[in-house]
Amino acid sequence: MTTELEMMLDHVSLSVADMEQAKRFYSAILATIGMELVAEVTAAQSGSVAYAGFGIGRKGQLWIAQGGQQTPSAHICFRASSRQAVRDFHAAGLANGGSDNGVPGIREIYHPEYYAAFVRDPEGHNIEAVTFEPEAEQ
Repeated sequence: MTTELEMMLDHVSLSVADMEQAKRFYSAILATIGMELVAEVTAAQSGSVAYAGFGIGRKGQLWIAQGGQQTPSAHICFRASSRQAVRDFHAAGLANGGSDNGVPGIREIYHPEYYAAFVRDPEGHNIEAVTFEPEAEQ
């Protein structure tokens, strides 16, 4: 049986105006949690717009589509393996054109072990990383 910590969506898509900027931003932040650019589809191939997929192995879980800036913006949260990965995710977001939308820390309002950070991507999407793991011992 799947537990609440194992649940996941198959994939999510976001529309972006600047595909190259979005690929740089998502490549940087998602690398901190073990994801990478796994597929690209041209507008000619799709028959509409270009897509880029980020995931693990051959499976894209986050797809960005060059369809123009999305309104309203979206919120997506990714599971991180550790609190350090959450901190790295936040730092990578800020270093790659994102803006702070919540520094790494416990969010007891959600859960006593909910350790998360939030960044707005360059187009305004609220992107989060969360872990329920305790701080690693040094």
